[in-house]
Amino acid sequence: MNQHPQLILQLKRLRLSGVLETLDVRNAQAVDGQWTYTEFLMRLLEDEIARRDQKQLARRIRRAAINTTKTLEAYDFNFNPQLNRQQILDLATCNFIHRKRNVLICGPTGVGKTHLAQALAHQACRQGLRVLFVNTYKMLQHLNGGRADGTFERRMQSYLRPDLLVLDDFGLKPLHPPAPEDFYDVISGRYECGSILLTSNRDLTEWPQLFNAPLLASAGLDRLTHNAHVVIVKGRSYRAHGDAKTHVIQGGAQIDNA
Repeated sequence: MNQHPQLILQLKRLRLSGVLETLDVRNAQAVDGQWTYTEFLMRLLEDEIARRDQKQLARRIRRAAINTTKTLEAYDFNFNPQLNRQQILDLATCNFIHRKRNVLICGPTGVGKTHLAQALAHQACRQGLRVLFVNTYKMLQHLNGGRADGTFERRMQSYLRPDLLVLDDFGLKPLHPPAPEDFYDVISGRYECGSILLTSNRDLTEWPQLFNAPLLASAGLDRLTHNAHVVIVKGRSYRAHGDAKTHVIQGGAQIDNA
């Protein structure tokens, strides 16, 4: 189809230039299928809505700072079959976010906690929710840095604003002052206002010791764990499994070369 320059200008003026991407195809389908004018227009508008939805999803994922490959579809439930798959699928509905509840994913290093966290964050983005994924220690460093330049409150709000805040690797590094106070403020500020999804390779019984402040630990963890969904991931390490495969392949290559 030879698009008239005037049509292109009008579509751009209406901010519908995306229609041009499928206009030729839809026009050919309309001729072959003998569509009515209304059917033709409806298909073009469906294409434009789908294009905008995809663009908005990509923007939410980019702002969430999550890995686009770490989705639920890419997660291998068969690797550690003792994981409660139904629990994960229930969480993937994101009802816990709408109910302002937290999710705590615990287990040893390498079993896929971060992948699960990012996959659930991806599901939230698909539902149009605001998400932010961040390493816990880096968040606390970022907050503390705000004290030096007067941006502490603005930085704090960036962690209180999202519908879902994903805190990865809690407990991997000790909390030195003022980290315990800042971590408590994040928990308290989001309590019953927004959800936290937290991953940790520490057992829940070890968490109070990480604060080095009994009162803050008691108050913060009470809010964090209240009505929270707890996911325990056990089994083999993905990374160790990958390293073992690499070692076998390299070992085999060395034997072949010998």
